[in-house]
Amino acid sequence: MEKLTQKYGLVTAICMVVGTVIGSGVFFKAQNVLNATGGDMPLGIIAWALTGLLMIICTLQFALMGTKYEKVSGVVDYAEATCGSSYAYYMAWFLVNIYYPGMTSVLAWVSARYFGALLGWDMTGGEVMALAGFFLITSYSVNALSPKLAGKVQVSATVIKLIPIALMAVVGTAVGLANGTLTDNFASVVTEAVGGSAGSGLFAAVVSTVFAYEGWIVATSINAELKNPKRNLPLALIIGSLIVVAAYILYFVGVAGGASSQVLIRDGAAVAFYNIFGSVGGVLLNICVVISCLGTLNGLTLGVTRGMYAIAVRGEGPAPEMFSQVDKVTNTVSNSSIWGLFITGVWLVYFYGANLAGGWFGLFNFDSSELPIISIYAMYIPMLIAWMVKEKEMGVFKRFVLPAATVGACGFMVFAAVYAHGVTPYLAAKESGTFSFPVLFYLIIFAVIMAIGAFLKNPKSKNK
Repeated sequence: MEKLTQKYGLVTAICMVVGTVIGSGVFFKAQNVLNATGGDMPLGIIAWALTGLLMIICTLQFALMGTKYEKVSGVVDYAEATCGSSYAYYMAWFLVNIYYPGMTSVLAWVSARYFGALLGWDMTGGEVMALAGFFLITSYSVNALSPKLAGKVQVSATVIKLIPIALMAVVGTAVGLANGTLTDNFASVVTEAVGGSAGSGLFAAVVSTVFAYEGWIVATSINAELKNPKRNLPLALIIGSLIVVAAYILYFVGVAGGASSQVLIRDGAAVAFYNIFGSVGGVLLNICVVISCLGTLNGLTLGVTRGMYAIAVRGEGPAPEMFSQVDKVTNTVSNSSIWGLFITGVWLVYFYGANLAGGWFGLFNFDSSELPIISIYAMYIPMLIAWMVKEKEMGVFKRFVLPAATVGACGFMVFAAVYAHGVTPYLAAKESGTFSFPVLFYLIIFAVIMAIGAFLKNPKSKNK
């Protein structure tokens, strides 16, 4: 049977991490952070750094797993090695049917939204949705027909999206220091932090940055196609995560050099681009955001197209003979890609109906790009505990300290997602006399999809 060849190098893997994590959030989260901290710049930097530390802790642990376990699909392999084949199946089923397609569908719409902004389109209009469908199909076509081209697209998009970030970090900081804006922003606070204290403001700022750091695990999906994966995948996770954290913090400082905290809180980071780079800067920002989002879309597509293959190659799930096929000409998993396109299309329709069209699904309207964070990080925890039990040859730090810290990081990520999308919306809805608890109804949908996976698991088949 045809197998996937090792076609990607270290640079592509690093760009998978950086390009998938950095989407549109980096350009606009600065406003959220300043709102939460009341314009307290040092507190905002601490928030970015703390959340970045959580990401680095997680990537260090998974990088360590990558040096020991290698099969066909990164995190699924780690789940199998630590918790067994059944757990790996449910991890893969969740990734391909909820986590990857939920984020991918939203990135297709976000890419179309910012492209439409250049043309003056309504972000909820038919033009944007049609373009979102086109971007989605184009991304899947590139990945299904030419995986090498998809890798080159990922590298190119990552380099392009880092250009405006680097420009703002360097030029914004220099201009801010020269005219005193940056110094004033660091020395003054505009308003009280959320909750009236620095501690609550810092917590709110950290929660607002959590989602900007999500998506790094997608890089592990190309494990079977990565040259020297036991070396390159861990390196990519570590180097990529450090680049992301540095980019976020330096960009945040650069933005503060382009306008006062008060203006940034009111008008957002785009005003800094206008102030420093002129009217051309605003157009440049939108173009870079579109390219950035398309790069993230491509990275997520790389992950979701390989999802059913990761299940089928183990002899499990529906039609394993069909989904485990590898095209002899393109050396890509064409049938698995078709499923990825279909399920992502389903989630795109859901996203439109739940978030843009007035709420088609009643109580079951929720953010399909961010709430799956609850499940993915919760599912890491049993793997980490099993690692601590099984890996007896490891030293104290690698066996206990690092995985225990990762359990803490995962727990916080789950709490942050529940707090941002469950507690806060529920309280706001309660004050207005309506009922809304998105986390609960997301978990119901999660349970239904996982139950379907259990029905289709075919436990009598032997692992191949």
